[in-house]
Amino acid sequence: MEKFNIACIGCGNMGGAIVRGLCTIMDPKSIYVSAAHFESAQKFALETGVNACSTNDEAAQEANIIFLAVKPAYIKQVLAEISDSIVQNTIIVSMAAGVTLSQLNQYCDGETSQIFRIMPNMPAQIGSGMTALCAMEGADSKNLETVKTLLESTGRVEVVAEKLMNCVTGISGSGPAFVFMFIEALADAAVLNGMPRAQAYTYAAQTVYGSAQMVLDTGKAPAVLKDAVCSPGGTTIAGVAALEQDGFRNAAIHAVTAAAKRSEELSK
Repeated sequence: MEKFNIACIGCGNMGGAIVRGLCTIMDPKSIYVSAAHFESAQKFALETGVNACSTNDEAAQEANIIFLAVKPAYIKQVLAEISDSIVQNTIIVSMAAGVTLSQLNQYCDGETSQIFRIMPNMPAQIGSGMTALCAMEGADSKNLETVKTLLESTGRVEVVAEKLMNCVTGISGSGPAFVFMFIEALADAAVLNGMPRAQAYTYAAQTVYGSAQMVLDTGKAPAVLKDAVCSPGGTTIAGVAALEQDGFRNAAIHAVTAAAKRSEELSK
């Protein structure tokens, strides 16, 4: 990884998470960051050992891999700012929801075919992220593997077709917020039944964490694992029935679908 110089335009929550992950597998001094306010880039650089740049173009000039960690509305502007630094083999990696590979290519004026989209999520901040990755037609397969390897420093990475990116945004990009709401609801229920708040958060969060790990480790369908907990006439099946009565599954489906639809709207 030392042979690459990397720029990250934007070092907020997601950009910062990506850079922190990269710092675990490569020399921080080969990473350059910029932000809307130079003071933010300086503070982040002091925390991580990377280089703070006063402008986006200054960061891009140093790099052959450029991560774009800015809001979708600013992607076109940022690519215009760094256009002089984008050459034929520059690798562009965008995490802007809804901004397509075709749009990115247009904003780059066709200067590079090495364009990738990613959708990371918040748990990348602790190395437990779920990131989807797709590549523009014509992108080098070796560059795809390089980007994938870099991103694995923040958690799991899967290569997907671009048509699935809006769905990815709904389930894993937005999904942590839905899970946090579920943990909060479990904790509220525990408090209602007499458990202290701090303890309730621990029980709820560890239960969700352990259950998710079982799905990943065993490879069993969630329905199979759920059935294993539900004894005939027992406490769990009573709770499952109550969730179904209140439309739990339907609410989750609507939440993911609404987030995916909003991602699609952002691309228009």
